[in-house]
Amino acid sequence: MVGLGGACFEAAPEDVGDFFAIRPEHRADVPKTQFKSRPGKTLSSRKWESAFSQDGHLDMAKVLRRIQRGGIHPSIKGVVWEFLLGCYDPNSTFDERNQLRQRRREQYEIWKSECKNMEPTIGSGRIITTPIIIEDGITVEVPSTSYLNNEDLGTPTPDISPRHCSRAKSIAFDSADKKVHQWKATLHQIGLDVVRTDRSLVFYLDEANLARLWDVLCIYAWIDNDISYCQGMNDLCSPMLILQENEADAFWCFEHFMRRMRGNFKTSASSIGVQSQLSTLAEIIKVVDPKLHQHLETLDGGEYLFAFRTLMVLFRRELSFVDAMYLWELMWAMEYNPNLFSQYEDQSAATDKSAAPKGNDKCLKQLGKFERKNVESGSLDQQAAFSVFLMAGVLEAKNKRLLKEAEALDDVVKILNDITGTLDAKKACGEALKVHKKYLSKTKKA
Repeated sequence: MVGLGGACFEAAPEDVGDFFAIRPEHRADVPKTQFKSRPGKTLSSRKWESAFSQDGHLDMAKVLRRIQRGGIHPSIKGVVWEFLLGCYDPNSTFDERNQLRQRRREQYEIWKSECKNMEPTIGSGRIITTPIIIEDGITVEVPSTSYLNNEDLGTPTPDISPRHCSRAKSIAFDSADKKVHQWKATLHQIGLDVVRTDRSLVFYLDEANLARLWDVLCIYAWIDNDISYCQGMNDLCSPMLILQENEADAFWCFEHFMRRMRGNFKTSASSIGVQSQLSTLAEIIKVVDPKLHQHLETLDGGEYLFAFRTLMVLFRRELSFVDAMYLWELMWAMEYNPNLFSQYEDQSAATDKSAAPKGNDKCLKQLGKFERKNVESGSLDQQAAFSVFLMAGVLEAKNKRLLKEAEALDDVVKILNDITGTLDAKKACGEALKVHKKYLSKTKKA
């Protein structure tokens, strides 16, 4: 089947909503979904197809306008996300994208074979949840790599916090196979996280889907020498797997997503990557709302660690699965800039914002609202991602309550927890743009 956007992919079920169905026993625990497809606002299949020229060039400006107004219809989320994440250049043709997709699928199979040779459980429909033991540099067989059972899905999901997000500890031994052993040391943690991932969704009742998620994360951990795997990546990867019928395509969506997110997971002896965003958040609030910032500092919240989990996994825990996807695509559309993506297979994807177009109206139309303002103002701060302004917007929306009711840091957390299940993604993005405009205005005057 020739898919939307000209790429070949397997036919998806008629009712894509089936993928997002909630298990009956979890319906009371899951935040109510607020997203609804709105004719005339939501990017529909018809509008998506009409945005392509005869040979496959995509009018990205037209697509961005529609997404920013009302998100993407569930039936085409997967293929549109590939463009939003920079998997494909909108200026490429149908044939060029089909060839690139095929090359990527072949590369994924090569990596998967490498991993399978090192650990036969990869690709077997099973996962590892028991630590692999290393004795004198020799890998000992895993005591149990049994097929998944439904009892695993009832395991409580741990909080993501600084102490949980450190990279898997390296195992000390003298061996030329250090990378292999370090990779194997992460596999059981990936397995434990996988069986906790989106366990309320009917999709993951199929154990084969859990195994596919495990495979994708294990293979990513193998090819990313700096980050490997960190708790929270499972939450970012899950929607890719659900939206993409082909496992390799899901992997490449996740890989491109991680190009912009991997800084959050970089760790050192003294800090975790997302802390740089927390510092930026603190600076933004200090500029746009110095009274609130001072109040938070008084409560010993000046480091803004209460926003750690939210920024780490982009509001996944605060929203329903469907609303989280809606928020992500709004964010990606708002901050879209083709100059930030590699057009080919170069994994060192271009990230130099100084190359962004300036003064060219046609080029500026290819940018999202947020990124356009950055370019027009000359703001090139890599850390000031849209998600940081989104969090700043949430704090501003809770300004009065925080100033009046928060007498301790626990109160701040409690007040912010109220957004769970109630956050309106479209409205939140609008508030983020207002904070961004105010921040640019005040910093420019300074």
